[in-house]
Amino acid sequence: MRALPCPLPHALVAAAMAATLLSACSGGDKAGAGKTPAYLVYATNEGSGDISIIDPTTMTEISKIAIGKRPRGLVASPDGRTLYVAVSGSANAGPGVDESKLPPPDKAADGIVVIDLTSRKVLRTLRGISDPEQMAISPDGTRLYVASEDTGELVMISPDGRMLGKLEVGGQPEGIGVSADGKTILATSEENHTVAILRGTPPAVTARVDVGARPRNAVFLDQTRAVVPGEFDASLSVVDLTTAKRTRTITLDKSDRPMGVAPIDAKTILLTTGRGGRLVRIDVDAKGDGVTGSVAVGKRPWGLAMSPDNSRAFTANGPSNDITAVDPKTMKVVGRVTVGTGPWGVRAVATPGQ
Repeated sequence: MRALPCPLPHALVAAAMAATLLSACSGGDKAGAGKTPAYLVYATNEGSGDISIIDPTTMTEISKIAIGKRPRGLVASPDGRTLYVAVSGSANAGPGVDESKLPPPDKAADGIVVIDLTSRKVLRTLRGISDPEQMAISPDGTRLYVASEDTGELVMISPDGRMLGKLEVGGQPEGIGVSADGKTILATSEENHTVAILRGTPPAVTARVDVGARPRNAVFLDQTRAVVPGEFDASLSVVDLTTAKRTRTITLDKSDRPMGVAPIDAKTILLTTGRGGRLVRIDVDAKGDGVTGSVAVGKRPWGLAMSPDNSRAFTANGPSNDITAVDPKTMKVVGRVTVGTGPWGVRAVATPGQ
């Protein structure tokens, strides 16, 4: 007579069923633990002097890289293998601060830190740029355009640090943008409340357009239009790049301090609002303020990044030391992760080979 199989204890049966269900729901090995994410999120922590690397699928900080004083603006190379981060030895000072009472700047700390994203190691630091803040990279990856805040210049350098030129673009430049074809460059001036339009080879300033008070960013909607947020007057300027004129000014809530801009399409953007504490979605062609969605994301959201497929937005929330993930369709928070001290900038970079 064949022996009957011994019944499994209830706990083991439950565990086996749970494991089977988990495997079925996750799609088996293809979506199992350890799968390389399609992209990673990088955040500059201005206060702690490091970079946080975030897995967006789990919203966890998976690594941190110490890089130097006051990391702020950051861009990735077009192939997604290299990250460039602006660091500055100038003291952190907000609007209205008496700079004569601040400690002297540590110019030896100024530069662009170059990070290999595969090894997550600092390769070198590009010097010769005073107090760099934000930057952009040409579509072919051969030029970095850097805002030198204390000299009022747009500095052009190669990825290996060769100086390619400097142009005066206005007092305290910050926001830098490059068109998809690489033929137009934008540079905002906080002091002059303007955006400079640069074209040609080598680039030269072809026009200056008055925008809102203290512009902190400049982003292309398409080849012919750009948007520029004004921090101090809670404004958003729409600029026609063909005529070099501001065609529309959108006024937001007085509590907002707009800074980070990310386009979704040729007329829709996301915008961080600083002290306003929210991320807003705006149709720049709609009547009124054009706001079609809004969500509270954290304390003073500043930097803003979109995932490569535009399915997620990420905000850097300085005083709350965290990064928030938002679904731009529903405008709902879908995740949050604690990072270093004072996150300033954020970028989502596609993983090579994914």
